[in-house]
Amino acid sequence: MATLSLCMIVKDEAANLPRALASVKDLADEIVVIDTGSRDDTPTIAAKAGAKVDFLTWNDDFAQARNAALKQATQDWVLVLDADETLTQAGRQLVGAIKQGQSLGQIDPNDLLLVTLLRQEIGANQSPYSQVSRLFRNLPALSFSRPYHESIDDSAEALMAADSRWQIAQFGDVAIDHTGYRVSEIAAKQKFDRAQRIMEAHLNAHPQDAYMANKLGALYTQNNEWDKSLPILRTALSSGNFDPMTEYELHYHLGITHRHLAPIAGQREAAEAAYRQAIAIPIADKLKLGAYLNLGALLKHKNDLAGALTQYEAAARIDPTQPVTYFNLGVVHRARGYLEPALRAYEYVIALAPDYGAAYQNLAVVLFKLGRLPESKRAFEQAIALAESTHPAESDRLRQGMKKLGLS
Repeated sequence: MATLSLCMIVKDEAANLPRALASVKDLADEIVVIDTGSRDDTPTIAAKAGAKVDFLTWNDDFAQARNAALKQATQDWVLVLDADETLTQAGRQLVGAIKQGQSLGQIDPNDLLLVTLLRQEIGANQSPYSQVSRLFRNLPALSFSRPYHESIDDSAEALMAADSRWQIAQFGDVAIDHTGYRVSEIAAKQKFDRAQRIMEAHLNAHPQDAYMANKLGALYTQNNEWDKSLPILRTALSSGNFDPMTEYELHYHLGITHRHLAPIAGQREAAEAAYRQAIAIPIADKLKLGAYLNLGALLKHKNDLAGALTQYEAAARIDPTQPVTYFNLGVVHRARGYLEPALRAYEYVIALAPDYGAAYQNLAVVLFKLGRLPESKRAFEQAIALAESTHPAESDRLRQGMKKLGLS
């Protein structure tokens, strides 16, 4: 039976840490927590959970902090989590299988070095999934590199080059839920400023690092700094110095950049080409959902409704749990005049996300067009109720709309 160290770096995470620790209950044989300057009860919470707590002065270097935790890990395997992450049930089953020495696919358990995990980005505006290397053998040769978007991948590749028996497995189910996108505007701005500062400094010192250039370019897109994102992404893509996941992200973020530069001649076509190139990269389909959805939106905008439908249907086949996919399917069906399919799409959105106000609103319109007036009225009322507390102007607009339709 193999053993497991949970390694974490934290700061002011008293609200989140208990959930993260509870998600690995009875799995972790050891918990190592590095605190980088908390002013709340984070260290106390960790200590009460049985963690070995140590303190590190923050130096704008996530890899340094991660490696400080690794140095204190004493068990056979390491699982890395952040305080705003939780291990899913599928993730728990995976860790249990690793501890029991079970094989993953055709890989001999004794040859397994690292398992890449699928992480669900809850609340993210773009891609709902990412891939992270967070479960690996506790070997001195494995360490994190890069001060931001730190990763163990470089050291794993070096170790595999030195000893060909080591192998990496990919776990296809969601193993980690990440809620870090659900932060206040102030916290988000602070996080953005810190990320930009660290990544720009690293890239100035390591201009050939296409991985970091991609991440910095993505950060610029989040801040609508298109004049910065376009050249850095193009330069990184022309370098050829990347793995398939980074190549996908480079095309994907270029697509976003070109799309927002669409008023300039040729940019919309460049965006479409970038999204299609991203989709063609041989990585797990769930990781490409953002490209499918963005390409669908682009095609819908240019009134290529059949093309948009193709992309949204592909996204729905890949992952039938994303409400936004079915909402967009409903919009396209309605635009094509197919009310019954639109109706079913909106109903499915609501089944997945009962508080999806826009779905109720669009459902109400479709029901009205189908002559199902009592149901239309109820859907409008539900949309109004959902908008009441957060968007009062929208609720007033919906009431006026109902009145014009004779439903009030």
